[in-house]
Amino acid sequence: MKLNEENFLKILNGNQGIVLKIVNSYCKDMEDRNDLIQEITLQLWKSWKNYNDEYKISTWMYRVALNVAISFYRKTSRKKKLIHALNEESISIGNNEEIDSSENIKQLYHFISKFNALDKALILLYLDQCSYEEIASILGISKTNVSTKISRIKKHLKKEFNLKK
Repeated sequence: MKLNEENFLKILNGNQGIVLKIVNSYCKDMEDRNDLIQEITLQLWKSWKNYNDEYKISTWMYRVALNVAISFYRKTSRKKKLIHALNEESISIGNNEEIDSSENIKQLYHFISKFNALDKALILLYLDQCSYEEIASILGISKTNVSTKISRIKKHLKKEFNLKK
């Protein structure tokens, strides 16, 4: 695909749910979410010339967005730990209309927010109905590893939900 602003904006707008889902999962604060959206958009633009059209555009976007989000999360987490303790009692999932605001969904995202970066990425891709092959490709791990980790995450989430009842 030709490298130009129009094509890039069409693809970005057509796949904005990917960016929003990742941003809402990695950032609680609206200001941080806005910063992360800008950083992901910038990195997508910078890496646009390296896109390999043998892969789905959504796979490429997930990979770039997750890498940026993980780096951003690590950087901001260190800063915030120095300033104050994080408030773990509530989670804000933003104004994204695609995400159901029911209590169970809020609770699910609260539990996911406590995961390490890899597990968080895995479950988000899984919830977005990506295949194990696609998840493995995006995260650079084996399909078997994806399967094992998702199984463990599911067990952990079931346990958390049972503790809340």
